[in-house]
Formats: sequence, C-alpha cells, structure tokens
Amino acid sequence: MAVDRTPVLKRCRQLGIDPVVMGINKESHRQPRQRRRQESEYGQQLREKQKAKFIYGVLENQFRGYYDLAKSRGGITGNNLMSILECRLDNVVFRLGFARTRKEARQTVRHGHIVVNGRRVDIPSYQVKAGDVIAVAPKAKDLLPIKEALISSEHMAVPAWLEVDIEKLRGTVLQVPTRDQIDLDIDAQLIVELYSK
Repeated sequence: MAVDRTPVLKRCRQLGIDPVVMGINKESHRQPRQRRRQESEYGQQLREKQKAKFIYGVLENQFRGYYDLAKSRGGITGNNLMSILECRLDNVVFRLGFARTRKEARQTVRHGHIVVNGRRVDIPSYQVKAGDVIAVAPKAKDLLPIKEALISSEHMAVPAWLEVDIEKLRGTVLQVPTRDQIDLDIDAQLIVELYSK
C-alpha cells in the first residue's frame, strides 16, 4: 500500500490548508514561498484535487473511483463527490471526535476499534448512510488514544449532519451531508473540470 510520507505541516503549507483541518493544532512559522508566476487553470484544478486527496487520505485510483461514482449519481457531480468523501468511515470517526487526527481515525478503524450498527468494520473507506450508528467497540473504550481524542475534541464542533453521545461513545448519521454542511475550502467544481478534460 502506498503511503505519503511528506510531513503534514509541509504538505499543508504547499497546498494552502490550515493544519487544523487535519486535526493538528500546530502552526508552521515558515513564510510561504512567493509564487513567481500566476497559476494556470490546470494548476488550480490540480491543486484542488491534491487538497481533497490529502485531506481525506485517498490515493489517485480510489479518488477517480469516487469521481466516477459521483458522476453516475443525479445532481451536481462536485457536491456528490464531497458528500461521498465526507461519508467515509474514517472521516466520520474523526468528525465525531473519536480520534485526534484523520490519520489516527484511519488507524482506529483499521485496528477494528469501531462498530457500525453493532458490527465491527475495519475498512476506512466504508460508506456510512443516514441512520447508521457508529460507536467505539466495547473492548476499545478504555484505550488511551481514544480517551485522549475525546479530551482534545471537546472544543471541536460536531457537524450538523452528525449527532454524538460522548457518554456512550457513539454517534449517529442524521443525514448524508449537503455541500453547505461541509466546512472545507475545496472547490469541487475545479476537480470536476479537471476530470472532464
């Protein structure tokens, strides 16, 4: 499996992403390099795709599959793409506050510490649906990383499309998120234009 080993802060700086989006509360004190020339249309489109892939931890083939799925659904392809990415199980675990970072959420799912509707799911790309109940597995409730995540996520706001019960360590997907409920600065239309060429 391919792994991006670029330091997170460096990649955030390259793509113009606030590290908080990744669940990291550090700041880089380096000055961003000034661009010498204006970015081309293709460059802007590519940057938006790279931002989305980096934030959600998705590689090219899987991302292309998500685009094809979004295109096959009715409605606006860009909005569909963002909803599909946001409904990944590892992202939902991060959004519920069961992990401090998106990478930690992915690992938490991979290690089988999350159950969906009472069944263990260890696939980070699993697509949650409206009405799904996502919970920390009973054996994992006392794990230190999960306890630390709950403490650090107290100040984080849970999106309106999710509901969380911190006492029971579970959350419910109230609905599939609409584009205006996704607080990420990604222009999905530019990604659609890139793939439409």
